[in-house]
Amino acid sequence: MTKNFDAIIIGTGQAGPSLAGRLTDAGMTVVIIERHHVGGTCVNTGCKPTKTLVASAYAAHLARRADDYGVTLGGGAVGIDMKKAKARKDAVVNASRSGNETWLGSMKGCTLLRGHARFESARSVSVNGEMLTAERIFINVGGRASTPDLPGIKDIDYLTNSSILELEMLPKHLVVVGGSYIGLEFAQMYRRFGAEVTVVEKGPRLIGREDEDVSAAIKEFLEAEGIQIRLNAECIRFAPHGEDIAVGVECTSGAPEVVGSHVLLAMGRRPNTDDLGLDKAGVAVDSRGYITVDDQLRTSVEGIWALGDCNGKGAFTHTAYNDFEIVAANLLDNDPRRVSDRISTYGLFVDPPLGRAGLTEAEAKKSGRRVLVGKRLMTNVGRAVEKGETYGFMKVLVDADTKELLGAAILGSGGDEVVHGILDVMYAKAPYTVIQRAMHIHPTVSELIPTVLGELKPLE
Repeated sequence: MTKNFDAIIIGTGQAGPSLAGRLTDAGMTVVIIERHHVGGTCVNTGCKPTKTLVASAYAAHLARRADDYGVTLGGGAVGIDMKKAKARKDAVVNASRSGNETWLGSMKGCTLLRGHARFESARSVSVNGEMLTAERIFINVGGRASTPDLPGIKDIDYLTNSSILELEMLPKHLVVVGGSYIGLEFAQMYRRFGAEVTVVEKGPRLIGREDEDVSAAIKEFLEAEGIQIRLNAECIRFAPHGEDIAVGVECTSGAPEVVGSHVLLAMGRRPNTDDLGLDKAGVAVDSRGYITVDDQLRTSVEGIWALGDCNGKGAFTHTAYNDFEIVAANLLDNDPRRVSDRISTYGLFVDPPLGRAGLTEAEAKKSGRRVLVGKRLMTNVGRAVEKGETYGFMKVLVDADTKELLGAAILGSGGDEVVHGILDVMYAKAPYTVIQRAMHIHPTVSELIPTVLGELKPLE
């Protein structure tokens, strides 16, 4: 039996439900298909659960520092109830997931179908033995942890960013393989929970896409919390070691291997496109499996779009949601929005957090512009000093000739929020002097951005 709809949406991640809402509001019949939990990565294995656990870890960290603030906790050591922390995380996830399900159920003309969707043609999809057809199909299938075929990986049990969320006990020694965004957030989280933690990174520094001063500052405060950092791990390998796991690193300094009780693989992501039958629809993918799209997220086949992590245009909840906005604007609003109009921005949610927008120093130098840079340490930011959170710095890059804001890295207390003031002015295409002359509230971190912009120097 074949069922016909105006639109088929495959996946209920950040873009899917919002798009279903716009399409049904426009009078279309929509079927949205989900093979696992409603909400996608963000709700189930990404932002919601991890940031909830980060909050628990921060509470433990702050409790240990209570004496610094003149607060007495009764003299006992800070304890961690991992089952309770997990239960809190699960409650937050379940509430968000349930909210998404209720929202989809309230949409007139929307059908939520559980099952695995596979293309049968450019206009048809099979699910649970049923054939569905539509003139418009939207792929929103997300991604998952990548598992490189490293020596010995099949001989050990390892964790990913998804499976580690199910732990109800504290690892004695967590070895995190991968020194980038996901790995560092879990590393600091579990160190604050009380585990011994080692980060193993193949490259010469942490989060290699960031500027060197950002990488160095993050390494400094993670090490200050007792996290061991092993860089230049040229030959990462694994082997059972009694009840533990030996991770070979062969770094230029230090022991040739690290023995831990648990291993977390945090070495990148891959799109969930390998079992969709894209070849039957004629949808093109690149060498890594990402669906090829144009500036308005149209695939190689007319009438099929790809949104979210599976299109390689971004790996964040906010880029997926912006994908929805772009597609909806073009289809329903006669508003020609494009992927190329957006400015790169994201956060690293260690403590203190990193807020990033626009170009890095390296990218600014390659642009051939005359670049000015302003920088201020958090030790010279009153609000950070008052809170006792003085790691990091704020840095802003501008074009010396056009006065255009080129980029910013705000690493420090509130950095993930402060950066949006810069980002908004970048979208407005206003000169940096707009912020420089603004009057901000005291005492805040944001009030120092005008000061930073008043102390610009040529980027060397």
